[in-house]
Amino acid sequence: MDQLKIGRFIASCRKEQALTQKALADILMISDKTVSKWECGNGLPEVSLMMPLCKTLNITVNELLSAEKIEECNYKKKAEENMMDLIKENQENKKNLLLSIICGSITIIAVTSLIIIASFIALPTIIRILLIFVAIITAIFGIMAASVLDIKAGYFECGHCHHLFEPTMSAYVKAYHTLTKRKLTCPYCQHTTLCKKRIIKR
Repeated sequence: MDQLKIGRFIASCRKEQALTQKALADILMISDKTVSKWECGNGLPEVSLMMPLCKTLNITVNELLSAEKIEECNYKKKAEENMMDLIKENQENKKNLLLSIICGSITIIAVTSLIIIASFIALPTIIRILLIFVAIITAIFGIMAASVLDIKAGYFECGHCHHLFEPTMSAYVKAYHTLTKRKLTCPYCQHTTLCKKRIIKR
């Protein structure tokens, strides 16, 4: 789905209803920064907000996802296209998650192997230092690649308000985490909680 196109459509519909970003945000009980983020194409409304948003803007969810007003004769076709887009997004998220796991595993194996070689095999000092340096570089780039793939592989669910969001790279890397959760600050409610990983929007 084209987030930028959907954002422009939300802005257009909001103006048709003579609403400011603040007024729309107040109706939906969210921040005006969130509305601005949608309209700039930097994110999509969370599923639980789509129905209230569409009701306020006097459009259907299908029209929101299509980013245009739909003639009745084209409605079914657009609905099918939107469903296919959601299925494609789900598959892409699963693929990115799998690649993230593979990348992380390869990084761990490679770094561990290099450190073992540098520590236990008799080598010239310069070679030992070089192996340790290569291990550090491999760890940095491996973690970065795995992190980028994991961020792209779905969303995180706020433990307080249950909104789904994508964290910034900086917030993701710095966050304390378990295997399934990360301590992140929700951009919607601003609470910092342990957030669950979700592959698709519910």
